[in-house]
Amino acid sequence: MSAGKILVSDNQGNYLLKFLGDVRVTLCGSLNRHMETIFGSHDVKKVVVDMLEAEGLDSTTLGLMAKLGMYCRKEYGINVQVFCQNQSILRTLDCMGFDEIFDIIQEVPAIDAELHSIESVSSEVDEIRRQVVEAHKLLMELNPDNSKEFTDLIRALEADQ
Repeated sequence: MSAGKILVSDNQGNYLLKFLGDVRVTLCGSLNRHMETIFGSHDVKKVVVDMLEAEGLDSTTLGLMAKLGMYCRKEYGINVQVFCQNQSILRTLDCMGFDEIFDIIQEVPAIDAELHSIESVSSEVDEIRRQVVEAHKLLMELNPDNSKEFTDLIRALEADQ
């Protein structure tokens, strides 16, 4: 798998996040910071996550995606649109219950956006641990069946704090 990268675009309340390669916890500080920018906006019309070139997502990335989906639905009354054709990622999204908060679309869209790399954020170990715990708690909130997968991890990370 190729190293992950996240590209973003914001055009008058239309937000696009494009995942490339293997998106892992190392990018989550930057992803979380960008999501806070979206959450701080009062004019969010559409949020799209393009996973067409994603090869893999770790559970922390999935937890942040749950955070994005839950927030957009609650605060803006919209579902995040996710474009994905990777069968492995689609199975993961389905098993974890993302179809409840995302509009998952397998067709290739015509997206015309000027993309730029997400702002790089280097986080302290404690901040990364906090983000990992939050992400996994959100996955458990999204679908109670996820709790058996993540309870031990959360306990271990919280014990280290």
